[in-house]
Amino acid sequence: MEPVRRKALVDAALRVIGDHGSLAVTMSDIARQAGVSPALAHHYFGSKEQLLIETIRSLLRQLRNDTVTALAAASTPRARLSAVIRVSFHADQFAPETIAAWLAFYAEAQRSEETRRFLVIYARRLRSNLLADLKALLPADAAERIAEGAAAMIDGLYIRQSLKSAPIGIEASIALTEDYLNALLATASPSPRSEKGRPHRTTQGQMT
Repeated sequence: MEPVRRKALVDAALRVIGDHGSLAVTMSDIARQAGVSPALAHHYFGSKEQLLIETIRSLLRQLRNDTVTALAAASTPRARLSAVIRVSFHADQFAPETIAAWLAFYAEAQRSEETRRFLVIYARRLRSNLLADLKALLPADAAERIAEGAAAMIDGLYIRQSLKSAPIGIEASIALTEDYLNALLATASPSPRSEKGRPHRTTQGQMT
C-alpha cells in the first residue's frame, strides 16, 4: 500500500496547490484531500517540504516519460521537434491545477535552491531535446538560437494559460510554436551534415 498512498498524497498535493495557487498549504490540507491522516502523511514524507519536492519530481518524471515515448514514435528530426512541442502542451500538462502548481513552484524557486534546481533540470531538458534535432537540420549557431527561442515560446505560451480571461488553447499553442519553427527553418541555412544514414537518438536525462 505504501506506493499507492505515496502517489495519492502527491496527487492530492498537486490538487491542493492548484486550488490555493501557491505552496502556502499545510500537510493537513493535503492529507484531507488524500483521505488519510496528517500523521500518515508525515510518516511517508517526513515533512511538507519533502512532499512538495516529491510533487515537482513527479511532474518532471511524467513529462520526461511522455517525451521519451513521443520521441521514440517519431522517425525524423523534424518529426521529433513536433513531438517535443506537442508533449509540452499535452492535455495533462494543461490541467488548471497543474498550471497553477508549476507557477507556484516557479515562485518558490526564488527562495528555494532545491526547487530552483529542479526547474533548471526541466529547462535544460527542453532545450537539449530541441537542440539535438535542430542540429541535424541547421548549423550549430542557428540551431542554438532557434532552440532558445522555441523553448522561450513554449514556456511563455504555457504561462499565459494562467490568464483565465483569455487562455490560448492547446492546438493554438502548438500551431503558434510550429509556425515559429517553420518560419525560421525556412530562412536558415541547412546543416552541412546530412540526415541520410546518420543514426540519431534523443532522450531526456535521468531524474536525480
